[in-house]
Amino acid sequence: MNEDGAGDANAVPGAQAGLPASARFVDGYLAYLLAQASSRISHEFHREVEAAGLSVTEWRVLASLEGSDGESIGVLSQLTLTKQPTLSRVVQRMEAGGLVSRSRVRSDRRQTVVRITAQGHDLTEQLRVRAIRHQEAILEPFGEANARMLISMLRTLLSLHPPGDLPDPEETVG
Repeated sequence: MNEDGAGDANAVPGAQAGLPASARFVDGYLAYLLAQASSRISHEFHREVEAAGLSVTEWRVLASLEGSDGESIGVLSQLTLTKQPTLSRVVQRMEAGGLVSRSRVRSDRRQTVVRITAQGHDLTEQLRVRAIRHQEAILEPFGEANARMLISMLRTLLSLHPPGDLPDPEETVG
């Protein structure tokens, strides 16, 4: 705003609230900030996942199946941020390890539904407790009301931008 209260005609729309004009573009760019926050927060917890003997993708599969009656490979691909061919190989390994089971859908024999097994559930429960503690530690500085609001806003953001084709990981920061 200028001195008479009018907006600055030269201002960049939607840009960089509270940042000095010399700040980098990415320092106020939502997609970049979300990707960086996700990467940093996830990396901290992924050490625990790997210590439990799982890959990050295996953890994402188990976490996505927990509380579900089963998911198709296509849905799991979106939930786990993994391309279908890669996910199919991971699910095959997990089935061989007793963590998940696969079955064909009677109405469409081309479609496979993946379900978590009791063994997978037990492993997921141990990690789920750690994941919740990790999340609580991350959100604690914001206070309970702001933490709930942040999660609600992210859910709304996701509902406004439903999944499409999964992009290459290199394309996720836009």
